[in-house]
Amino acid sequence: MSANSQDIRKAILAKWHENLSKYGNLFSSDSISGSSPPSVFVGSYNYPKVFVGPMVPPIHGDTSLLDNPERWTGKSLEDIVNFRLNLIRGIQKVSIHQTEGRYIENLQEITMSSKPTESDLEFTKNTTPNVFLDGESAPFGPIGELKSAKFYNTSTTKSIEKIFYDKDLNASDAVLHLYNSGINISKIQKCFSIGMLGQKRKLVPTKWSITATDDIISKSLTKEILNYSLIDTYKVFTYEHLGNLFSVILFPHRWIYEMIEAWYSNGVLGFGSDFEDARGIDHPPQIAGAYFAAKLGVSEYLAKNKIQSGVIILREIRPEYAIPVGVWQVREGIRSAMMKTPLIGDNFDDALTLASKKMSIAKHEWLSKGNMMKLIRQKTIADFF
Repeated sequence: MSANSQDIRKAILAKWHENLSKYGNLFSSDSISGSSPPSVFVGSYNYPKVFVGPMVPPIHGDTSLLDNPERWTGKSLEDIVNFRLNLIRGIQKVSIHQTEGRYIENLQEITMSSKPTESDLEFTKNTTPNVFLDGESAPFGPIGELKSAKFYNTSTTKSIEKIFYDKDLNASDAVLHLYNSGINISKIQKCFSIGMLGQKRKLVPTKWSITATDDIISKSLTKEILNYSLIDTYKVFTYEHLGNLFSVILFPHRWIYEMIEAWYSNGVLGFGSDFEDARGIDHPPQIAGAYFAAKLGVSEYLAKNKIQSGVIILREIRPEYAIPVGVWQVREGIRSAMMKTPLIGDNFDDALTLASKKMSIAKHEWLSKGNMMKLIRQKTIADFF
């Protein structure tokens, strides 16, 4: 990412914190009793000794909506922020290699639960009314260091329990097994984070587990896609939510994929992008977790329909996206886009025109910031036979 783009991102983050001030009067107490959605969070600060703990709202009953991104499509940004600020995060500092012991085992039981878990937390002092934002994970409310934590009435999800006790299965295969069993991706990410999967287990910061899970699943799906026939049309899918406008272009080509993001800050336009061919990507994407979240959403569509194509995703982040709610909204936005009836282009240029039609950024600007034309012109082995 360029220095200019980094400066813009810093300005956006400062604006996000400013926007959160209107949600003041956050919970402050030395104890809380409520139903965890269920939810746990593993921080990244001070890695490899990180802050780990449950997230609990001061509400009893069915609180599952508060930490279930798959159910947030159609909700407003204000709705989602309010869901998240109700979650109070209890923390204890733990080594990432500490995947046993009563405290972590309690958190693993919560994560496996198929329903909200009754929870009583006591803190060493009143919770601090700070709000966590990083752009990758969904935000949450105040934080308190735990003095004690008690949990009641968990109900194990059998498919997760089975994988938890299978220590011969590596982490990637465990993720794929849960995904193919119909477990929500957000649930799989929590299992990954709290050290429940694989042979050599450790805790994984939540924001890293989100990206790793999306990467593992999308990589598996693209391997499958490479066996399918190419599409013979140019299709454009669009979707808008939470101040994000997505356009997805599918075109006749062996699997190549690029995602380009554009955003405004104080009138300055910034771009970020990254791409891959059939060999995949061999470096951390410039646009971080959004790259894999979007790739997962579109690769699900191709695998389901048993087709192969080139893919370009354009994401315009508008000023209405005043507070980041996590890369889940990219994955779910692309999933929603792929359920729409596509527009059909006559050729690639026509498809790009259709894709950028509703956007405030012109077609030539998207072209100048991406690698799409170089990718399309690049010869493949198949061209020589």
